[in-house]
Amino acid sequence: MERLDKILASTGRWSRREVKELVRAGRVRACGALVKSPEEKYEREGLDLRVDGESVLAEKFTYLMLHKPAGLVSATEDPRQKTVLELLPEHLRKIGLFPAGRLDRDTEGLLLLTNDGALAHELLSPKNHVDKRYFVRVDGRLDGEDVRAFEEGMTLPDGLRCLPAGLELLECPAGDEALVTLREGKYHQIKRMLSARGKNVTYLKRLAMGPLALDPGLGKGEWRPLTADETEGLRGRDGRAGRD
Repeated sequence: MERLDKILASTGRWSRREVKELVRAGRVRACGALVKSPEEKYEREGLDLRVDGESVLAEKFTYLMLHKPAGLVSATEDPRQKTVLELLPEHLRKIGLFPAGRLDRDTEGLLLLTNDGALAHELLSPKNHVDKRYFVRVDGRLDGEDVRAFEEGMTLPDGLRCLPAGLELLECPAGDEALVTLREGKYHQIKRMLSARGKNVTYLKRLAMGPLALDPGLGKGEWRPLTADETEGLRGRDGRAGRD
């Protein structure tokens, strides 16, 4: 149980003093009832909390699905380049969110933003493999030999050993598109694996990370909170998240 003023202040939208003013003005409701004191205590999980009728995320941790566009870096701050956090409203940039599982600057698709450090550590731990699924387009024509090379695992020219991965060729006139499934997340792995096969990646988009799939309704640069089912799916997953 936590005080209401602490819960609302932790959203980054109001100070504790401002919360007191909101309560005094009768603008805050919890579980459908008018809040009479900022000192009232509530359980965060499942709390229906509203200010001026607008629902407020009250959970201790925040989980956001972002459709990352190209041109942004997966970081909390960068002195030279625009970061993915700059796509969020100001109050969400104040609560310690960070990317759990990075994407390259020119890679698009699913990115999880959270302030749950323990979960992120599990997602990113090298020992906890995850199935990460990508759409890829290359300069060249993909074939069965490429599929077999991915299935068998590859040793790259620099000596890096890559675990077996999936390469599913897609039907298209140019024969240059596929779905890639990785169980690890080494630096620029997809690009390096395909480069070793003589195909340079021209477009890369992450579609899924473990049980979490990119919402097709999210446009580039758009985000939304995870649903309860999606959050529980991550917590009860068999896989973990990494980077492309």
